[in-house]
Amino acid sequence: MHINLFIFGCGHHRAAWRHPASAVERMGDISYFESLAQIAEQGKLDAVFFADGHSAENLSDGPRWFLEPLTALAAMSRATQHIGLISTVSSTFYTPFHAARMVASLDHISGGRMGWNVVTSMFDSEARNHGYPSMPDHDWRYARAEEFITTVLALWDSWGDDALRCDRQGVYVAPEAVRSIKHQGEHFLVDGPLTVPRPPQGHPVLFQAGASDQGRDLAARRAEAIYAVAYDLGAAQAYYRDIKRRVREAGRSEPVPIMPGLVTYVASTESEARAKQRELDELLPSQDALRQLGMYIGQDCQDWELDAPVPPLPPLEAFTGPKGRYATVLRIIETEQPTLRGLLGRLAAGGGHCTMVGTPRTIADEMERWFRNEGADGFNLMPPSLPGGIEDFIEYVIPELQDLGLFRKAYEATTLRGHLGLQRPPRQP
Repeated sequence: MHINLFIFGCGHHRAAWRHPASAVERMGDISYFESLAQIAEQGKLDAVFFADGHSAENLSDGPRWFLEPLTALAAMSRATQHIGLISTVSSTFYTPFHAARMVASLDHISGGRMGWNVVTSMFDSEARNHGYPSMPDHDWRYARAEEFITTVLALWDSWGDDALRCDRQGVYVAPEAVRSIKHQGEHFLVDGPLTVPRPPQGHPVLFQAGASDQGRDLAARRAEAIYAVAYDLGAAQAYYRDIKRRVREAGRSEPVPIMPGLVTYVASTESEARAKQRELDELLPSQDALRQLGMYIGQDCQDWELDAPVPPLPPLEAFTGPKGRYATVLRIIETEQPTLRGLLGRLAAGGGHCTMVGTPRTIADEMERWFRNEGADGFNLMPPSLPGGIEDFIEYVIPELQDLGLFRKAYEATTLRGHLGLQRPPRQP
C-alpha cells in the first residue's frame, strides 16, 4: 500500500498545540519539518504532504500555516534522499507559469521527488487576499482548474528531455527541442516556453481530492493519485468504486492510487490508545470546536446545546459549500447519532476522516481490511499530534504492515513516480 505523511502544524487535532509535548514554538524552525520528513523516510513512506491556505483566521485556534510549503519543501528535499515531497497548489490563485516554474525547479532540486496537489480553494477570506471580493463560483473555479492543469503540463513539455547540449563550442540548447506553447484560453494567456528544462519526472505527480461531482470528474480524468475523505469502510468503498469507474470511462489504464485520510492513536493496549485520544479531546475549548463545525456545515452553531442531539442539517444536495467534508458530517450523525458534544470530539482530529484507535496490530489489520476490500490503495496519515503521532506510527504500525507483506521494507525507486508505480510520461507533441 501507499502511505503519505500529511504534515499540519502541531498535528491534526485542533488542540494538539496545547499539549505539553507539542512543537508549537518551532513552527518557524525548518529543522522541525526536516526532522518530520526524516522520520517518515525512516519508515519508508511514499511522501510527505503539505496542505496550504491563503488566509489567517482564528489564530487563537493554533498554528495551521506558517512556512510557505514549496519553500519548506526545498529545504526538506536537501535533508532527505528518497521520500516524495508534495505541496498543495491553488489553481484559483496561482498562474500556470508561476506554478510550473516553482514545481519544476523543486523536481530538479529533489532529483524527481515532487508532487503537486491541485485545489480550487474554497473560502472568501482567501479570495479577498488575491483580489477577488468573494470566492468565484464552483463552475468557474473548475473550468479554470482544468485549463490551469493543461497549461502547466504544456509548459513542462515545452522542453524536450534532450534539449540541453551544453556544448562549449556554442550550443547550449538544441533550438528544435524547445518550443513556445502559445496558449490562449478563457482564463490564461501563456506563450512559453518555461524557463526551467523539463522536470526529471517529466511531470511531477498530479494529486487531487475531488469530492463534488465536478471534482470527481476532474480527478478521474487528470489526477495521477487521489486524496479522499472517508469516515468508514462503506463510505470509502463507495468513493473508491465511483472514482475507479470514472477512470475507466475516461479511457485511462494507468493506476490511480486512492488514499483516504487516516487519523491513528496507537498504544500497547486499546485503553491506553483511548486515553491518548481523551487527553487531546479534553484540551479542546468547546467554542473553538463549534467554530470548526460551523465552517464545515456553513452555519453558526455557537448557541447550540452541547449535550442535546445535533439539530437537523440540510441534505447534501442542498448544501452549497465544500461537499466532501459536509457529507462526512452527515454520515457521522446518521451512523452514530451523537450529541453535539460527541460530534465535536469526533471532528476534533481530522475533521471526520477515518479514525483508528488501538494497538499496532489492530490498526494494521483494519488498514489491511480497507486495502483488500476496495476501500483504499493506501492512506494519507493525519497524526493527531506531531511529532509523537508519526513517531508512534513509524515505530509500531509500519513493522506490522511489513510483517503482513503490505508495505515496503526498503525503497526500490528514486522518484515519487517510482514509489507510486507510475510511468514517466512522454513529452506530448
